[in-house]
Amino acid sequence: MNIRSLTRGDGVVIGAAVLLFIASFLDIYSIDGISSSADFPNAWGSAPLLFSVFLAGIFAAVLIVVARGLPTVPKVAGLDLGQFGIALAVFSAWSALGNIFDPAGGFNNSGTGSDNGFSAGTGAILGLIAALVLAGAAVATPLVPALKGALIGAPRPQAPQPYGAQPAGGYGYPGAQQSGQPYGAQPGQPGQPYGAAAQPQQAAPAPQAAQAPAGDFSPFWFAVPVPRPLYAEDGSPTPIAELAPGTWYLAVEQRGPGLVAQTQDGRRGVLQDTTGIQRG
Repeated sequence: MNIRSLTRGDGVVIGAAVLLFIASFLDIYSIDGISSSADFPNAWGSAPLLFSVFLAGIFAAVLIVVARGLPTVPKVAGLDLGQFGIALAVFSAWSALGNIFDPAGGFNNSGTGSDNGFSAGTGAILGLIAALVLAGAAVATPLVPALKGALIGAPRPQAPQPYGAQPAGGYGYPGAQQSGQPYGAQPGQPGQPYGAAAQPQQAAPAPQAAQAPAGDFSPFWFAVPVPRPLYAEDGSPTPIAELAPGTWYLAVEQRGPGLVAQTQDGRRGVLQDTTGIQRG
């Protein structure tokens, strides 16, 4: 599971689930004229309230976060885990709203609610707020750009190396060559086999630097704002990998409107959608 793929909206969902868990231990109702809360039950003393509001909301948050971090999201009853989690979050908020109108539930046998002095307790009110925030964030995250941003920012990459160079420790590239002679040294220089006759060396002309054509592409590091598929270079419609937010990738070539990118495990493919990418 890649936690760097989590969005700001997922962070709100996680925070709301924590608040919902805390609220489950607080009073679900209070009675006028009684200041002591020692005898007032919390959600763990009412199974219908516990399952329909608090556990439903917490499970919804778990499904939403897990679905965001998995490369391939499984489906339940035709819905992927994220969609199922959103539906469960809305159900939790709806149930919490209904509990406000009848906070005592089965504890108020007369069913007259506030007529007998019953009112919503701290746990019920806090649970409603947490459930509404959770449901709102779950529904709004795919729609609001501010919530779709990465929750954990990507670390800044090192200065990009020219394509084909050998950076020290860079992923996907061999280490610097260890050699007793400089690259391009001629035989007969120090380090030649013992007994070999030294031959007079003529000054070799200095190699000409390759001239880069106009508009030559310079490789650079980039990060994507949202998960995006990486397709094979042969044009196959099946993605070979998924680029996740919060991770830096190396763009090695321009391919029409897209980029040929290299992943951390050395795979190369075409990123067709380059809108909103962050250059390193």
